[in-house]
Amino acid sequence: MNGVFEGFLVIGFVVAVGYVLGRTGALGAAAMQVLSRTAFFVGSPALLFGTLARSDVGAVFSTALLVTAITSSLACLLYLPFGFARRRPAGELTVGAMASGYVNAGNLGIPIATYVLGGAAEVAPVLLFQLAVLTPVFTSVLDVLSERAEGGRPNWLRAFTAPLRNPLALASAAGIVCSATGFLPPTGLMDPIDLLGNLAVPAMLLAFGISLHASTLPGRDRDLRPSLLTVVVLKNLMHPLIAWALAVAVGADGHTLLAAVVCAALPTAQNVFGYAVRFDQGVQLARDAALTSTVLALPVLVGVVAVLG
Repeated sequence: MNGVFEGFLVIGFVVAVGYVLGRTGALGAAAMQVLSRTAFFVGSPALLFGTLARSDVGAVFSTALLVTAITSSLACLLYLPFGFARRRPAGELTVGAMASGYVNAGNLGIPIATYVLGGAAEVAPVLLFQLAVLTPVFTSVLDVLSERAEGGRPNWLRAFTAPLRNPLALASAAGIVCSATGFLPPTGLMDPIDLLGNLAVPAMLLAFGISLHASTLPGRDRDLRPSLLTVVVLKNLMHPLIAWALAVAVGADGHTLLAAVVCAALPTAQNVFGYAVRFDQGVQLARDAALTSTVLALPVLVGVVAVLG
């Protein structure tokens, strides 16, 4: 259980620092936007490239990745009928879908996997799928929606080539190519890339903490409340249940079953908030979903470990 609590303490401390910075105004009025854009354009691409370039491309064909791909995709897709039925804005719809299935596999998943599952490798398939598939897809959609919101009218060619202008998609593709070919840039180039990659997680968490200052409590916005409730139900309840059912269906048991459910029970990643701020789409839903799902994930994870551990 120590790994669960330690992971939450690490996140909580950095977010608290961000809150203090926001409350004191130490970084200025535009701090949240600057930190989010720094993470998006600099830190996250470097982190994506370094992580994927060093990964084992053979993990793409693992059972764990199959379970991750199906369960995460289903959790995201299950949000869409609700959003369409309520005729929510396209940007909020996209952010809501992402928040329902995109888990905090990095700064929370790694310490939990290390202490609860016995090694960070258990979370690698989740990281690979999210970095290589979910991130480029969702950020490309948000890119197009953001341009339309600003008065632009991208044609179909521009819409389909959005990943080619997306630093996260480009970094993911480059990392996968390096992994598949076995080519890794020399240390003199990888060291600064790794150093920049270290910006990503703390910058997102600090921006998230700053956003909490002077913000309403999650669920106070009555118009947004049904969307938040749907995301929380999908992320904290349905996602781990789907993972359990699919893992059992493919014959997983013991440690493999526990790993699949624990990874699915992780809360919405702060990355979703960072992308929402970057494209100015569904920001409040992203913030409320990340905060609420993180608080609720603690008892869910403790319950999962107690039952399956």
